[in-house]
Amino acid sequence: MNPANWPGHLAYLAVFIAAAVEGEVVFVAASVLVSLGRLDPLAVFVVAMLGGSAGDQFWFYALRGRLRPWLTRFPRLAQRQEQLVARVQGHGTLMVLACRFLPGLRIAIPAACAYAGIPAIRFTTLNLIGSSAWAAAILVTVTRIGPASFARFGLNAWWTPIVPALLIILFFRWLARGSSASQN
Repeated sequence: MNPANWPGHLAYLAVFIAAAVEGEVVFVAASVLVSLGRLDPLAVFVVAMLGGSAGDQFWFYALRGRLRPWLTRFPRLAQRQEQLVARVQGHGTLMVLACRFLPGLRIAIPAACAYAGIPAIRFTTLNLIGSSAWAAAILVTVTRIGPASFARFGLNAWWTPIVPALLIILFFRWLARGSSASQN
């Protein structure tokens, strides 16, 4: 089933939902379709950026306010509360900007920011900036950098965007596996 053949704008809706829920796979596939001229690059960028940001912000806003009393029920976390809050407040900007690039921490970072009392406007603004960088990095790598690299070696085949797309997916899977292993 090729998303480019879906009626209307369902392909873009699928990219938005997938970016909010899981992140890269559907977005990378849509980037390949952009490279092949089947989807609009600006539309794919915008829906991926907004979807990715919506996924992060869902957890931030869902856990904001009511999170502290609930989390203090966990003795281990309650003991580390001050340390966690200080760390998030000290590195909050970088954490929020990097959130989209850290697949194993996409719930943990917004939750920690909510727990640490990061102001909503700050989180939302930084998260939109980080999501824009994430969407642009993936889209440009798949549609421009990858195919241009192959073109330098005289390869101008239809499959040239697929290679960087697979590398991106493997890289993000590796990152997710590494960060979830460190959480255990």
